[in-house]
Amino acid sequence: MAGGMMAAAAPARARVTLSRPGVLFAAIGLAGLALPLVQFRANRIVAGEGASLPGALGGWGWIAAAALAAALLVGVPARTPARLRLALALGGVLVTVAALGASAGALTPPGDRIARVSPSAGFWLLGLAFALAVADALARIGLAFRQRWALLAGAVAVVALVLGSGLLDDVSVMREYQARRDVFAREAGRHLLLAFGSLGAALAVGLPLGIAIHQVPRLRAGVLGGLNIVQTIPSLALFGIMIPLFGWVAATVPGAAAAGVAGIGAFPALVALFLYSLLPVVSNMVVGLSAVPHGARDAAVGLGMTRAQVLAQVMIPLTLPVVLAAVRIVLVQNIGLAVIAGLIGGGGFGSFVFQGLNQTAMDLVLLGTLPTIALALVSGIALDLLVAQLDGRRGRGT
Repeated sequence: MAGGMMAAAAPARARVTLSRPGVLFAAIGLAGLALPLVQFRANRIVAGEGASLPGALGGWGWIAAAALAAALLVGVPARTPARLRLALALGGVLVTVAALGASAGALTPPGDRIARVSPSAGFWLLGLAFALAVADALARIGLAFRQRWALLAGAVAVVALVLGSGLLDDVSVMREYQARRDVFAREAGRHLLLAFGSLGAALAVGLPLGIAIHQVPRLRAGVLGGLNIVQTIPSLALFGIMIPLFGWVAATVPGAAAAGVAGIGAFPALVALFLYSLLPVVSNMVVGLSAVPHGARDAAVGLGMTRAQVLAQVMIPLTLPVVLAAVRIVLVQNIGLAVIAGLIGGGGFGSFVFQGLNQTAMDLVLLGTLPTIALALVSGIALDLLVAQLDGRRGRGT
């Protein structure tokens, strides 16, 4: 009889088992629901007044808050299917964003172009909770590579659709964007030029340098030691060093200024980012070449390949995943560091960040930081998928 009671108690305990991540996400999200979702300000620099979701939208706000709370609580039981968790988390993200846009529209007086409605602590906590829930659900499901690519493309498409729909036009960040549409397009192009241009230059110099170090090992300590020293210089200090250095070059070297060399602007920022990019590229190339199995090299030599052919046709292709890992590190790093270029006239999204800090206008700061974060996330995820896919193919021998 005792054994029967224990057998009956075991399923009961299983039914009430909680998911620790689910509890954490629910706690964060419910705290967000308890805090103001948005903040209304009469203009862009004065102090504002917080408004909760029900306070901004009334009855519809209560319905939306109840739906968000339910989505968070359904993920608390450990036995909730991962695909249901993913669907609820994605739905929670969309409802949270829609609530932000609707609240901004409801609180902004008709025809008022000065008032600002910006996201408050509640919005950021809800976004964090559902974003963590999405990441956790994806890790549990283990999607195939094609499904992951499709999900990434779909997420980018949905963001573009939401931004183009006008749903968020009354949100403060979008109002700042509308007032600077042409400037934003120019600075976005400059930011991409700094990030991808410095990456391209680092690959053009760093990959051959890594090959040379592998072929001549005595160069390794000196080259990598020098690049390590550059990497330890704080980014702000390195950008500052570029100003007098290239200012002197532009003033004294004939033709340098006409070629675009200057102490301030995009050129010194591009050089600084290039210098920061060299160490990951060179070191990963050396590590990748050193990790090529001796058996693969011996087999290539046995087929009659020369040393150059072994390097070009066997060793370098096998290092591709390691090189792509370096590309990911450098690209995400440079997308973030390019913000500092705004301090030396390099342009990019950093120009909005520092303008906003000077004017105490946090909406302008967000106009620079949000696209920077989005660009880094998309680039990092895409390159992570590409590296994992190449590693998988190499593991299967294809």
